[in-house]
Amino acid sequence: MKSLFDETELAGMRLKNRFIRSATFERLADKNGHMTKRLYGIYGDLAKGGVGTIITGLTSVSDLENVYHGQAGIYDNTFIDEYQDLTGMVHRYNANIIVQLACNGSQASVDANSGKAVWGPSPVEDLAFKNIPREMTEREIVLVQKAFADAAERARKAGFDGVQIHAAHGFLLSKFLTPYYNRRTDQYSGNYADRSRMVLETYGAIRDRVGPDYPVLVKINSEDFFEQGMTFSDCKYVCRKLADLGIDAIEISGGSRSSRPNEGFARIIPPEQESYYKKYASEVAQEIKTPVILVGGNRDVKAMTDILNNTAIEYFSLCRPLICESDLINRWEKDTAPAKCISCNKCFSSEGTICILG
Repeated sequence: MKSLFDETELAGMRLKNRFIRSATFERLADKNGHMTKRLYGIYGDLAKGGVGTIITGLTSVSDLENVYHGQAGIYDNTFIDEYQDLTGMVHRYNANIIVQLACNGSQASVDANSGKAVWGPSPVEDLAFKNIPREMTEREIVLVQKAFADAAERARKAGFDGVQIHAAHGFLLSKFLTPYYNRRTDQYSGNYADRSRMVLETYGAIRDRVGPDYPVLVKINSEDFFEQGMTFSDCKYVCRKLADLGIDAIEISGGSRSSRPNEGFARIIPPEQESYYKKYASEVAQEIKTPVILVGGNRDVKAMTDILNNTAIEYFSLCRPLICESDLINRWEKDTAPAKCISCNKCFSSEGTICILG
């Protein structure tokens, strides 16, 4: 019988357990995206708390676009030294750390006077943020793909154990996958094969840069959960293509701020609706050999153990429970009572991502 505390190996990376801290936007970087004392403290607590692998919050690969206040960056070489300090600290606790690479696109706090780009596949207003992006030229698409590859190379130099491509939750790469937002008339739009081109080429650019042995993961929506959004059929197509190309793991999530009420990625849920992307992740895991990570409402050890042993899902990622209890994984080794997190979403505030129960 498989255990959540099994030691496994993923693309040459040793994982001391099957728990992954899913990317969580802490909103605590400095004005240029650099590390702060509070950020070091959060990652140190997570590493001490027993989680096997940490994925950082969304980290900007380019300084040409608008970002959130407090968003981390990895857009030039000035970040390498401080990230070496971060990765060294995490590794001292026998944990791994992966950086999530992202472009925001129209999902950002846009300052009209900043001169920064608002990128998108098409000039369609963001349903949640109300920003209207400029349709990217093919030259800009290549520029962004190179930015992801450059960032991945910096991550490797900084000692990160891998990178995760953020292609979910309505950020730029996710927008290319979504028919509502992608209304182009060139090779990057049309059927789901063409809409997936941006994500596949971005992965290819990263893989070419970091080589075959460096772990590259992806986070992708199961569905967008709004009219004319990406469907599960689209998701499965992209997952199969990425698996064929050699992606090392796929985290199945869903939704965005454009989704219908309480169908986004951080849902307010009762216990009977935990692990709410399970049916999607289990179906993807059955169709590909690439390891699949389940995110979304994972709160109960028994439920996750059942999923582990009755589906092909191999790993479980958590966000809000680890905001509530940074030492949750250590606790679960001794006490399997469900996470204290009540999925209220009040941890997400402009002051930083902090649990109100603390």
